[in-house]
Formats: sequence, C-alpha cells, structure tokens
Amino acid sequence: MMASAGSRSGPVLVTGASGFIGSAIVQAFARAGYPVRALVRRSSPRANLTGFDCELVEADIRDRGAVAAALAGARYLVHAAADYRLWAPSADELLHVNVEGTRIVMQEALRAGVERIVYTSSVATVALRSDGSPADESRTLAPEQAIGAYKRSKVLAERVVQDLIEKNRLPAVIVNPSAPIGPRDIKPTPTGAIIVRAASGRMPAFVDTGLNLAHVDDIAAGHLAALERGRIGERYILGGEDVLLRHMLAEIARNIGRRPPRVRLPIAPMVPLAWSSEAVARLTGRTPFVTRDALHMARHRMFFTYEKAKRELGYDPRPYQQGLADAIAWFRQAGYLR
Repeated sequence: MMASAGSRSGPVLVTGASGFIGSAIVQAFARAGYPVRALVRRSSPRANLTGFDCELVEADIRDRGAVAAALAGARYLVHAAADYRLWAPSADELLHVNVEGTRIVMQEALRAGVERIVYTSSVATVALRSDGSPADESRTLAPEQAIGAYKRSKVLAERVVQDLIEKNRLPAVIVNPSAPIGPRDIKPTPTGAIIVRAASGRMPAFVDTGLNLAHVDDIAAGHLAALERGRIGERYILGGEDVLLRHMLAEIARNIGRRPPRVRLPIAPMVPLAWSSEAVARLTGRTPFVTRDALHMARHRMFFTYEKAKRELGYDPRPYQQGLADAIAWFRQAGYLR
C-alpha cells in the first residue's frame, strides 16, 4: 500500500505526457497532489499540458542518457509513452518505440531506484475468449497470435516488463486500457478518428464488430489507483462498456442530430479496398482509410471485463455515452467537426 497524501514527496515521472492518455494521467496525478514531471518529445504538442502545474522535460525514450536524466530524483514512474498507430509503413518503427523504448525506461528506472512503477500496456495483450464472452487478465496473447505490428509490439513490450519484474524485482504494476474516448484527443487516436468521421457524416455504413469504450479520465484515475493500491506484478484491465460498433455510431448520431448508418458491410469484399488503401498510404505517407489488420480485428468483438480493477483498485468507469458526448463536444470546440 502507498503512503498517505501528505507524504507524496518526490516527483512522479510520466512518459508520453503530451498524448491522449498521458496528459489525462498528468492531470489526475496533479489534482491528487503529486508533483509531476512530464516527459515529452521535442516535437510533441503541449496544448494538453497547459493550465496546471507540472515540470516539463524533453527526451526521447529511446535515448538512454536522456531517460536517465529525466528519472533523476523521481520517486514514481508512469510509463505511458507508446507509438499508438494501428498501421505504420514499417513495423520496425513501432518495435523501436514500444519495445526497446520500454526496455530502456524500465532498466533506467531500476538503476534510479524508483520506488513504484505503473506501466501502461493495452488490452491488445489480452487473449480473447473463443466463446465471445468478455476476456480478463488470466490469459495473455502470444506474439505470433497478435494481429498487426502495434499489437505485437505491445505484447512484446509487456513481456519485457514482466521479465524485469520476475528477474530483477522491478516494482511495476501493469495496466491494460481499452479504447479511450473523451476530450483532448489531439491526433486523434484510431477510436477518436471513428468518432470524428461518424460525427461529420462520413461513415454511412459499418461492419459487425464490437469494442470496449472507456473514458480517458477514468483510465487516468485507474493509473492513479494502480500506483496507490495495485499489486506488484499484477495486471489490471482499465476498461469500460462493451459496445457494438453499430450502437456506438447510433449514439454518436443521436448526439449530433443525424440519422445513424443502416448499411452493414460484409468484411471479405473489403479486403481488396484495404490492399489499395495501404498501397496509397505508402506512397503518400497518409494513414490508410482501412487496413487488412483492421478488417482481421473486426472479425472479433473486442470485449473485456474490468472486474479485477473494480475489486482491487476501486476502479469505477462512467457510462460510455458520457465519454462519447465529451469527445464530440471537444472535437466540435477544437474545430475537428465539419
């Protein structure tokens, strides 16, 4: 168990602090009274880190010397930095950041004597159940079973952390967020991009799939609870509600005042479109509209249970409708919606 709020001396270093989940973590810890040191890349936008007190440190997590300097004097670490792209021209980019970057951060945290660590993994590392029921933390996906470079990189990165816990007594708790939604999704994330397209009337059809939606601020609160109450070596799904894609799109349409899409697309005929979309993306550098990996994932309903986090951490996410409403309001205010 953690010490009381009055003894929260020494900063918590948050990597990936300018990102969607990372900035929400920074805000959650700052509100809880922790001195926060926010690690960002030189090129990272800082809009999500304005309006509250935190120490900014520039570093790339692949730069061991810079990471060591950022960790100097830190009492706690939340490692949320990741390359969160479901498609990239080269898988090596994702592996360098998500796997080797994580290895460097964790090794340097050990050398710095950090007292306690929360590692932000993903539900991408959790093996789905064959019967379609919500998956839990009891089964881990094998790297060769992971669909796409991003999921494979997160599986391998989580293994790095688990090995250091077992062999080097790394004092880490692992959290596995599901699809985050809510305000301040600057890039936006893949789920945020769906919200923007649907709210803009640019998703006239859907595939029969499902996902687990969690408000980004609830995920951040789960990180705080994991630092304070999580068990070393355990992993906790920080999820929300299991939602069919068609229900998600209908809720977005209701919020905007549009008609929801009615056309359900079969997956198989979309594979040639994915091939061509990826080919164009390699030439232009833009994110493809649809990818083969996305279609492969869409064959499965990505449903998860957060009961362990609720039981052990007191994790209590709000309804997914509130996350969608907050996301749409922010996207509208920020000029993303046409």
